[in-house]
Amino acid sequence: METQVSQPGPAAKNLLINNGTSRRAIMDKAAQIGVTIGGTMVFVALLLIFFYLLYVIKPLFDSAEVTAVASAKYHDTKPALMVGSDEQNEIMYRVSQLGKVDFFDTETSQLLRTEQINTPVGANVVSSSAAMPNEQRFALGLSNGQVIIAGVEFGVSYPDNKRLITPKLRFYNGNAPLTVDTDGHALNHLVFDVSSDKMSFVYQGDDKVWRISRQEGEENMMTEEVEWVSYTGTIPDAPVNVQQQIMTPDQRQLILSSDNKLFVYDIRDAEAVSLRQVLELGRAKAKVTNVSLLAGASSLLVSYDSGLIQQYFQVNGEQGRQYQEIRGFENRAGIKSVASEFYRKSFVAITDEGNLSLLYTTSQRELFSENFDLKNPGTVGFSPRSNALVVEAGGKLNLFSVSNTHPEISWSAMWSKVWYEGYPEPKYVWQSTSGSDDFEAKLSLMPLAFGTMKAAFYAMLFATPLAIAGAIYTAYFMSPKVRAVVKPTIEIMEALPTVILGFLAGLWLAPLIEENLPGIITLLILLPTSILSSAFAWHKLPTKWKQRLPDTYQEIMLIPVILFIGWLSFAISPGLESAFFGGDTRMFITNELGITFDQRNALVVGIAMGFAVIPTIFSIAEDAVFSVPRHLSNGSLALGATTWQTLTRVVLLTASPGIFSAVMMGLGRAVGETMIVLMATGNTAIMEWSVFEGMRTLAANIAVEMPESAIGSSHYRVLFLAAFVLFIFTFFFNTIAEVVRQRLRERYSSL
Repeated sequence: METQVSQPGPAAKNLLINNGTSRRAIMDKAAQIGVTIGGTMVFVALLLIFFYLLYVIKPLFDSAEVTAVASAKYHDTKPALMVGSDEQNEIMYRVSQLGKVDFFDTETSQLLRTEQINTPVGANVVSSSAAMPNEQRFALGLSNGQVIIAGVEFGVSYPDNKRLITPKLRFYNGNAPLTVDTDGHALNHLVFDVSSDKMSFVYQGDDKVWRISRQEGEENMMTEEVEWVSYTGTIPDAPVNVQQQIMTPDQRQLILSSDNKLFVYDIRDAEAVSLRQVLELGRAKAKVTNVSLLAGASSLLVSYDSGLIQQYFQVNGEQGRQYQEIRGFENRAGIKSVASEFYRKSFVAITDEGNLSLLYTTSQRELFSENFDLKNPGTVGFSPRSNALVVEAGGKLNLFSVSNTHPEISWSAMWSKVWYEGYPEPKYVWQSTSGSDDFEAKLSLMPLAFGTMKAAFYAMLFATPLAIAGAIYTAYFMSPKVRAVVKPTIEIMEALPTVILGFLAGLWLAPLIEENLPGIITLLILLPTSILSSAFAWHKLPTKWKQRLPDTYQEIMLIPVILFIGWLSFAISPGLESAFFGGDTRMFITNELGITFDQRNALVVGIAMGFAVIPTIFSIAEDAVFSVPRHLSNGSLALGATTWQTLTRVVLLTASPGIFSAVMMGLGRAVGETMIVLMATGNTAIMEWSVFEGMRTLAANIAVEMPESAIGSSHYRVLFLAAFVLFIFTFFFNTIAEVVRQRLRERYSSL
């Protein structure tokens, strides 16, 4: 019995074909839409990252703003010694040179309270001196050789859940005067400073002799009480006509300003004061109007009636540390008042006509300049948070709001050499943190960008030849059986976590290289030599011997050679070290050659990061070479070209766009690498090409410092700027790679 199967008719066949075609069309359209949406979302994500980085970075370059807020009249004819406000800018204060202290409410401009420091009977105030602004402390020198030290304080309480700020004076010795001159000489031109265990006073007596009196506290081991010991001395070669006198807070230096000269004294030993330097400040037709200490007390600000302001600080030289002119600011003529912030390197300068300028020394730029109603200004002072400024002018205390969030940031400070305090010369420096509040931030991105390029250079120097040579051999010469094993093995290396590679590089490879450096150098010489020698020996072997060996696994025969050379190099390393390097290669490099040697250096990074980059370059380059159409190479061989000629003149030229893309992809990977350079280098932000020294890259710096940076701070935003620079780096390399790849493709597409 036969079973008959009915065949679909022509109409049914057409229906099936139409259904299949429409289904494929739908799938193709869906795939097209999906790819378009995916690509668009990637592009949108990149734009969002780009604009978010700009959003965080923008405040770094915003201009400073100074705005008049309030003013309060005072009724004291005596000049002010110091002015200021509390942290919340709710109360202003003014201390006169005779010890009268007035406190004003900034909201109502009303006088809150007045305190007059009382002097002993028969004594009167003959001089006064203010300490550094952050101390908010002053001293009154009396005619009987005594001194009264007081400071301004603000107590905070919360009655009925409302903040109440209470101003008060704090006396250093319980409101009792301290005897400075036991002979009762008047303390004229007093300058002082006080710490927990030392007090220093310098003054000029009625006999015109400058003297120093110091009291040092020493704790009694038995009674645990502080016993004060007094030391006295005179200031030798002191000028007669002194306009200003300054003492550094560490009580080590005394500076006297006289007739466009600065006399710098070493007062560490009160009984043996010595003159260390006489600094000529003279300018053509210009007179010194003010000398003051910048925050941190390492720099001097010298202003002239011509409008010039100069910064001086000590620099090591042949005669020791000497003050040297570093940078200047051209301002408007007639500078009357200068004041610096509590902790940062910003300062304000005000002219006779009321022009107020806000400047920053490290970045050497003018942050703000505007004219205000401040005719003939007097004493100026910042608030503790540097967000307000108090100016004495026209019988009023004037309060100004100051918005100066990131004064230390400028393009020149980040990309040019800067002369930082205490440094012998201008340098590129990244040093974002310190143990003191008066630290001068050093936020140059040049060492980080340099470290990024250095790490990428050594990684590519190690990885590119190996990866490309391996890719060419694998794609063009290697047998299919071995290629099927080698290619996936190398590609799977890319899946290794870079944190593991960095861990191994830092804890295993770095000590290994340090202990066997002669062996490593020997290995770099012997390994390529032995491979070439083996290839030459194989080429010279008789044909009948070659035929006895399997052609499929020729490259595997090199494994014993490589292993033997590696073992031999490390085996002879101790002998080479003893024979040529005195038994210690590291000490020889450091002492004899004068080259710094860090255990975690660029050599370690180059090997470790090169190992991570090799799979990327190898995979793309191998695919490019292997994808060259066979008819091109076969045609070349058929025309009589050798295998090597075909490779160099046909295959590599055709595959050059892919090979170049592979190298640029590897470079992009090396530039953005984080964990390997973080763990395998010393993370020192230096600018040295030496292979034996470390570096700090942009990516590693972000990973190290972002967790400890305060949100919204200059440090925090500069780290985002570093991320933006890294973003630009990778974008630049990728763009160049695409342009070159397209040109190579157009050039060799006709082959």
